Amino acid sequence: MIEVQGLTKVYGNKAAVDNLTFSVEQGEVVGFLGPNGAGKTTTMRVLSCFMPPTSGSAKVAGYDIHADSIEVRRRIGYLPEHVPLYTELTVTQYLNFVAEAKAVPRVQRRQKVGELIERCLLHDVRGRIINTLSKGYRQRVGLAQALLGDPPVLILDEPTIGLDPKQIIEIRNLIRQMQGERTVLLSTHILPEVSVVCQRVIIINEGRIVAVDTPENLTRRLQRSTQVLLQVEGPPDQVTGRLREMAGILRVEMKDGGGVHGRYVVETEKDCDLRRELAHVVCSSGWGLLELRPVDMSLEDVFIRLVTEEQDSMTVDRSPVTLDG
Repeated sequence: MIEVQGLTKVYGNKAAVDNLTFSVEQGEVVGFLGPNGAGKTTTMRVLSCFMPPTSGSAKVAGYDIHADSIEVRRRIGYLPEHVPLYTELTVTQYLNFVAEAKAVPRVQRRQKVGELIERCLLHDVRGRIINTLSKGYRQRVGLAQALLGDPPVLILDEPTIGLDPKQIIEIRNLIRQMQGERTVLLSTHILPEVSVVCQRVIIINEGRIVAVDTPENLTRRLQRSTQVLLQVEGPPDQVTGRLREMAGILRVEMKDGGGVHGRYVVETEKDCDLRRELAHVVCSSGWGLLELRPVDMSLEDVFIRLVTEEQDSMTVDRSPVTLDG
């Protein structure tokens, strides 16, 4: 549904986007991640025909962004990071205006606008002037306008920015419900959001792709050790010392500032499961074992490791990290 080949956008001497190539399949929800200035917003603006690329090509829903930009725009719902709204209108007036601009048939406008007001949780403010709304409500108005016209492709730049925790969960659920229904390219700085709503992730840094895969596969690929969290009722110094003496232990780190009910992160070699041995050592020492569980590498860890390694490897192959199968 989205096909990008060699996409490049240069400002002066700076390549904001540098030879990007990726695809997003029909009905797929894909996260687009990167630090500030990585080129995420520039890429989204190019794909939505907001600006032209310097070189390269892209197709959206089978239409070329150069030759068929009007057809591309008809098939995209775009939510920019800073939502441009007509703030002197009410929510309903604004959405009716957008519906007319998107050529939603007159007989369907009231129904479509009403459905999106309910779906985007705007029913309590439908008659209010947009200028009086909080940032969170304005964000939801922007999402509603992106959905008007039933576009098959959604390009969402930071869709949950400015929302409170309850609203974030509601919007995440809404996006997750779109899997299979619409193709979604989602930019976000909230990394747990990707794990919750996205099937794949594209990570870029300095305009280049450094990884394309599922969050689970990236975690498995980059996790170089196994970690176990222990909570032990015992003298912290003795517990730490005894754990460090065990064969196969690479590192022991105490969490939560210590105390008699200390929590410890124990790191071992990758695929080395020492939980049984850890439990035996704690119990045979006469201490209380309050918790023992494996700790998975977080998406934040994956993100930081990929970006850091990409910055440190200026003279090596910078091809994207992927997994076979």
